[in-house]
Amino acid sequence: MKLHRYIDHDSQMTPIDFEVTSQCREVTQISELTNSQPSGLEGLSVELETVLGEIKTLQISQEASIQSLQRTYNEHREVMIEQMCGNLNTYIDKCDNNSVGTSGGNEQYLKEEMCRNVVSIVNEFDNITAKELNEMKDEVISIKGSVTSSIHKCTSVHNDLSQFHEIVEIIGDHKELCLIASIKCKHIIQQALSLLGKSGKVLNVQSNTKHNVRTPRDSKECHIIGMCVLTDGQMLVADSENKRYKLLNQQYQVVSHWDVTDIMDMCQITPSEVAVAVDNAINTHNVQFITVTQSQLTPGRKLELQHGCTGIACHQGELFICSGTALFKYTLYGKQLCTLYEDRSRPNAVWMCAVSPTGDRLYITSWNQPKLLTLARDGTLLATLTDPALDGPHGLHVTPAGQVLVCGYWSHTVVQVGWEGESKLATLATQKDGMRYPLSVCYSSSSSSIIVGLMGSDHILVFRVE
Repeated sequence: MKLHRYIDHDSQMTPIDFEVTSQCREVTQISELTNSQPSGLEGLSVELETVLGEIKTLQISQEASIQSLQRTYNEHREVMIEQMCGNLNTYIDKCDNNSVGTSGGNEQYLKEEMCRNVVSIVNEFDNITAKELNEMKDEVISIKGSVTSSIHKCTSVHNDLSQFHEIVEIIGDHKELCLIASIKCKHIIQQALSLLGKSGKVLNVQSNTKHNVRTPRDSKECHIIGMCVLTDGQMLVADSENKRYKLLNQQYQVVSHWDVTDIMDMCQITPSEVAVAVDNAINTHNVQFITVTQSQLTPGRKLELQHGCTGIACHQGELFICSGTALFKYTLYGKQLCTLYEDRSRPNAVWMCAVSPTGDRLYITSWNQPKLLTLARDGTLLATLTDPALDGPHGLHVTPAGQVLVCGYWSHTVVQVGWEGESKLATLATQKDGMRYPLSVCYSSSSSSIIVGLMGSDHILVFRVE
């Protein structure tokens, strides 16, 4: 049942809606609540104005990221086309030099040979480069669609916030209307904070189950070092011990796999594509792209790196890659943009990374120290959290609402950290919950679950949360 109260807004009646659901055990009259709860809206007005500004800033940032992504793709496409043209020109110049002093049949032969090689170069471009460009174009379209959807959400929330900001300004001292407006505003503010990746809500574990991810071809116990939930609810997990990617359906059953060596971490690029960090600590350092189509895994392009590749995260077409001692920012096409953070004081000081939903914060685990680092977008260190529950911090994940999840490998824990990165909010799972040497963690919006991968176990743990 929906009830309405109206206020006079520029000679028009503006409704403030609130709902009474059938699940309510009792209904308290507004007049009683106004006597027990503060009705002042001054602080709420200031909070609304602050959140309005942050939502607007996020909109501007997202629109800029779309333009940057398209510009980066265009530049990369031009470079690849120029390389093909350069190859053609180089070959034609070589043929011209070789044709000097030839005549008759030899000249005809050289022309035919030149045509064959030109066709070969063009075909190679069509078969390899053009295919890669088409894959990249699909990525751009998908990411732009996702960002545009986020912009629409921002616009909707911004409009709601603006409306209630105007209402709060004109309500005055009417206690009942103040209370109704306060309840509604706080709800919308919470929606806005989730959109901004600043939700302070502590996740509450309701139940936990375990699921076997071993395949008949596995010869050793699984080490699930990385995992990623796809938009459709399927999961891709990385088993470093059996050197295999495994695709799980919504019931966490293995439906497909693909063999590879030296897996480290992974992140989602588009609803059906992930990027995998591959590193053997000696001479293999690359990022492998994998597409999931109809429950099948298809490897795509590969980015070769000149440094280690222990952790990876992505935000709106930008890759963040940990090397063990530094955090780098790359384009999706392998161009290194900058070094955001560096710590060479010890091995594995920059181990795994994650990025906030809005891209304004980066989180780093340091494998050999019980701490979590929080960086600004430009690499400035914002916070350092040290906690015994983060002993051997390994897996790291940020939910769509901005809740930070970290695995403590030696402490056998999964903890939730505030989005600011300054404090531990809760220990969500411990050894008594079956948590033993956790390596990876992620959150599934479709099932409202935290999924954890373990060292030396054929099972993953699934925690239903509220």
